[in-house]
Amino acid sequence: MKVLVTGASGLIGSALLPRLTAAGHTVVTAVRRPSTSPAALSWDPVAGTIDTHKLEGIDAVIHLAGAGIGDKRWTPEYKQEILNSRVQGTRLIAESIAAMNTRPSVFLSGSAIGIYGSRGDEVLDESSSVASDFLAQVCVDWEAAAQPAVDAGIRTTFLRTGIVLSKDGGALKKQLPIFKLGLGGTFGSGRQWQSWISIEDEVGAIMHLLTSSVSGPVNLTAPNPVTSKEFTRALGKVLKRPAFAKIPSFGPKALLGSELVQNLLLNGQRVTPSVLQKDGYEFVHPKLEGALRALLSQS
Repeated sequence: MKVLVTGASGLIGSALLPRLTAAGHTVVTAVRRPSTSPAALSWDPVAGTIDTHKLEGIDAVIHLAGAGIGDKRWTPEYKQEILNSRVQGTRLIAESIAAMNTRPSVFLSGSAIGIYGSRGDEVLDESSSVASDFLAQVCVDWEAAAQPAVDAGIRTTFLRTGIVLSKDGGALKKQLPIFKLGLGGTFGSGRQWQSWISIEDEVGAIMHLLTSSVSGPVNLTAPNPVTSKEFTRALGKVLKRPAFAKIPSFGPKALLGSELVQNLLLNGQRVTPSVLQKDGYEFVHPKLEGALRALLSQS
């Protein structure tokens, strides 16, 4: 297949590209600069422009682009950027492929488990209702922006991704230096749920869905979510470091802002990958300790 990937330089995209190539697919990446390379397609979601000529012959689209949720303090301006970077890009891709004479057969579009909001111990799957807080509304609008592709009959799947574990980026990379010093600990009560997935399974699930018949929302999380306290203990155990501290929230809140810290560190979701499992995907790392050992043993 000839596959267009947006967000190819991000944490997930950079791990996905080699897997696509190894599987024999031809990869075209979306770039925000003029390009004459057949392996790159120019686009500008803000301006609403895309090189439609290079869309011809594309069999599948994997859309992962979007501003980082935890990269900056949530000022009103950055919150708008978080929303716009997802909605504008998704709408541009969806409208463009819907207008093609020969359309791609599949559109895998990014989303996140933040769509469910903070629900305590409630077990959540793809049939669960969505919330109305900022992150949930971002996800709702993000998924809605793909409607032109759905209306055009393109199989459209929403990749509702949880916390992706990789030592190359994301939350785990930020935690490792602190835990290696023996200063790791839990935020808040430690009872908030963390629905995680290893980078290997994140990529594996995307590869699975590329050729599956599944459409609609799919939770990309491991089948065994853990509480924040359980995550802390597992990481400390794997690193052979103490991890008993209880980290007060005032420090992170002063650095990153109360809203970001509340949403990303103190709230949580207990999410299960029901659709993915029913479709036959077998997780390489279904349990946290095994996932951490595999990730941290890599050179």
